[in-house]
Amino acid sequence: MHYQRTVLNNGVRIITEELNHVRSVSVGFWFRAGSRHEASEQSGLSHLIEHMTFKGTSTRSAKEIAVAFDTIGGQVNAYTSKEYTCYFAKLLDQHFSKGVELLADMLLYSQYQPEMLEREKGVVLEEIKMYEDSPDELVHDLISQAVFDQHPLGRPILGSQETLTAFTRESLLEYRNQRYTPDNLVVAVVGNINHERVVEEISKYFGEWTGQGKQVVQELPFYHSNRLERIKEIEQAHICLGVKGISRIDDRKYALLILDNILGGGMSSRLFQELREERGLVYTTYTYHAAYHDTGVFGVYAGTSRENIPEVITIVQEQFSDILDNNLAIDELNRAKEQIKASLVLNLENTASRMGRLGKSELFGEKVKSPNELIELIDNITADAVVEIAKEILTQEYSTAMVLPKGGV
Repeated sequence: MHYQRTVLNNGVRIITEELNHVRSVSVGFWFRAGSRHEASEQSGLSHLIEHMTFKGTSTRSAKEIAVAFDTIGGQVNAYTSKEYTCYFAKLLDQHFSKGVELLADMLLYSQYQPEMLEREKGVVLEEIKMYEDSPDELVHDLISQAVFDQHPLGRPILGSQETLTAFTRESLLEYRNQRYTPDNLVVAVVGNINHERVVEEISKYFGEWTGQGKQVVQELPFYHSNRLERIKEIEQAHICLGVKGISRIDDRKYALLILDNILGGGMSSRLFQELREERGLVYTTYTYHAAYHDTGVFGVYAGTSRENIPEVITIVQEQFSDILDNNLAIDELNRAKEQIKASLVLNLENTASRMGRLGKSELFGEKVKSPNELIELIDNITADAVVEIAKEILTQEYSTAMVLPKGGV
């Protein structure tokens, strides 16, 4: 794989991968502007700005933006995370220049008109209600709050009704001026286009852009062992157990990826087999690792009947202990490696996935590894390395988050 990188004089970073065998181009604008960069009274502001960026510029209305993308057959969207906001589009290679012009117009000249802002607040309030009605998603916000307590990483990305209703156009403009700056932007492009052409197009719109991002100095998140519960009008209990993980720049993340897969990564995983296939206690269970630039969270999720909660938690603890006490079977280690390698390779057959990998790697100062390098890394991980990271992760006192149906046990 051939990656090329250019940094414009104002600090905008451009990273590309040319693929001549496709006819599409995926482009992403990655800003270090996420929920962890917000003060408590700003909670949800990054996400609201993401919404408002599609709602009209000085030259185009929201409808005209939508029509312009549809006219060239472009797929455009955006999302906000804890540590960044990404605006992205997938286009035919012949429409790359037009796609960049449209995205530049949105990112540089959005107006945040008060009437449109009030309307979009209503949309986000409905999105918050949707999450409240989705206990299997709500429980993940609760586990973040339990693990990180008062740290910004513990707050929901969407914010709250209280913070959302207080935002004004001035709130959005002030935050945008602090976070949407050249030094906080990475442009990642993958597809049938060469690096020089990308640099030329990005420079045309962003080369003279000025501004310096406000540095948000945060203490290293401190891990907490908390228990949070919410009661809902639901039938099933949703449980998350969370412990401190590792950062995205920690090389042990590949060993942790294998541990994650063995415990709860698929139908052959220990928890799926034990909780669902052997005991019939759950329909859905899985593990995951959410990595940030300086920390992470390793979590276990299960959906079960309320009366089964103690048994489910006991089985999870038993599986933790079994890995710590009995090492790993070679066949499950190799099976996990093959699943992970297949997932990596299959994802890389999609230009949007490749673009996302480039954007996040550059944003957080990581070296972009080729598929062959990643496969070699995974192949070289030993059972001892997996058990070693398991001893660090799985021996901690965990936090618990539950969304429970009404009624006792």
